[in-house]
Amino acid sequence: MDTKPVTFKRPSLEQSAGFDRTVIDYIQNAAAHGLYEIRGLGAKRKLPHFDDLVFLAGSLSRYPLEGYREKCVTKTVLGTRFAKKPIELDIPITIAGMSFGALSANVKESLGRAATEMGTSTTTGDGGMTQEERGSSKTLVYQCLPSRYGFNPDDLRRADAIEVVIGQGAKPGGGGMLLGQKVNPRVAKMRTLPQGVDQRSACRHPDWTGPDDLAIKIQELRELTDWEKPIYVKVGATRTFNDVKLAVHSGADVVVVDGMQGGTAATQTCFIEHVGIPTLAAVRQAVDALEDLNMKGKVQLIVSGGIRSGPDVAKALAMGADAVAIGQGILIALGCNAETYIQNGEHHSAIESYDALGTAPGFCHHCHTGKCPVGVTTQDAILEQRLQPDVGARRVKNYLQTMNMELTTIARACGKQNVHHLEREDLVALTLEAAAMARIPLAGTSWIPGHNGF
Repeated sequence: MDTKPVTFKRPSLEQSAGFDRTVIDYIQNAAAHGLYEIRGLGAKRKLPHFDDLVFLAGSLSRYPLEGYREKCVTKTVLGTRFAKKPIELDIPITIAGMSFGALSANVKESLGRAATEMGTSTTTGDGGMTQEERGSSKTLVYQCLPSRYGFNPDDLRRADAIEVVIGQGAKPGGGGMLLGQKVNPRVAKMRTLPQGVDQRSACRHPDWTGPDDLAIKIQELRELTDWEKPIYVKVGATRTFNDVKLAVHSGADVVVVDGMQGGTAATQTCFIEHVGIPTLAAVRQAVDALEDLNMKGKVQLIVSGGIRSGPDVAKALAMGADAVAIGQGILIALGCNAETYIQNGEHHSAIESYDALGTAPGFCHHCHTGKCPVGVTTQDAILEQRLQPDVGARRVKNYLQTMNMELTTIARACGKQNVHHLEREDLVALTLEAAAMARIPLAGTSWIPGHNGF
C-alpha cells in the first residue's frame, strides 16, 4: 500500500482576461480616490493600424524606379479650392498643432526651425502664436479652437493658413486641458487666465452649433484675411464620413482627420482609450466622403493620429490622403522618453527625474504634470533648458528627412515618379480587420471582407 503523502499543486498565477492587473489597478485607484486618470500621449491599446498593410512593389507587371537616378517628386500643395495663396510644401509631412503651454517656448522654436529647413509647415496649437514660432517658421498654420485662448486677429493675418479645430483624435467630443502647474505667468497672460489654475477648454465652439454656423465663421475668417489664407477644418475621427462632408459643404479648403491614435498633452484616459475610431478606418471614410462629393483633389485631405514613419506616410497617401500631420512622433524625436538629454553639448542622465515621477524611459506619459524629464512638455524654467532649440531643430529635421527618404524609396519601388501617385492598388492587408476597415484586399486574395458580395 502506497503511504506517500498527497501533494497539491500551487494555483497558477494566471490573470483573468476581464480583470487583469491593469483593470484591478484602475478599480482600486478609482475606489481610493474617486477621480478619473488624466494623462498625456495617445492610446496604449493595440488597434488596427498601417502596420497591418503592406505594399506590392514593382517586378514584371510593374517596373520599379532606380532610386539613385530617377526622380520622385514630393511637392505638396494645400488649399487650392478658394484661397488666393495656397500653401506649397516640399514634402507631404507636416507638424501637427501642439500648443505653447503644452510645449515649452524652446520646443516651439525647434519645430519652426526644423519645418523651415525641410520646407514644410508647423501649427500653433491652442493658446495663441509665440514670437519664437512665428519667427522661426516659414509656413505657420494658426489654429482657431473652441477655447479662443490667445486668439488674435492680427496674428491670424500673420499666419499662412488657418485651422478651425472641431475636435482631436485623442479626445473627440471633449475640450482641451492644461493643468495649473503648466500655467506660468507667460502662458497665463497669453490665455488671459489666472496663473497656476487648471485650464479646461470648451468642447465646442461658442458661436456656432452646426455646419451652417461653421460656414458663416469660415466666411468671416476669409474676409478677415482677404481670402488669401487656406482654411483647414480639423475633426476628431468618429462619424468621419458625415463630418468630412459637412466640412466641405461649409467651405473648407482642406480637411484634417485625426484618428484615435492621436496624442494629447492632457485628457481623461477614458477618452484616449475608448472614444473615436482608428486612423486606418477614418482615412477610408474621409476619402469616400470626398469622392462621393466629387471633391477629391479639389479639397485636400490631411491625416493624423499615430503616423510614425515613412511607410506610414506612404500608406496614408496610397489610401487617398494628400499629406499627414505628426505630433507624438515629433515629441519622441525631440527626446521624449529618452534616457538622456543634451545640454551644453553633453549628454546628461534623466533617470532621476523619471524616478521622481514614478515612471521610466519608454513608459512615461506624464506630459500633463509639467515635469518632463527631458524638457519637452514643461513650462519649468529649469527643466525647459534641457531642450535647446538648436538641438531640437536638428533632431526633428533628421526625423522628417528620414521619413521623406523612406517615403520616396517605397514610391520608387512601386514605380511612382511622384509620391502622390501611390494608390490603393499598391496595397494589400495582412488582417481581416485591416482589410475591412481600409477596404483593401487581404494579401494573396481579391477578397475585401464586408464587400465583394460577402
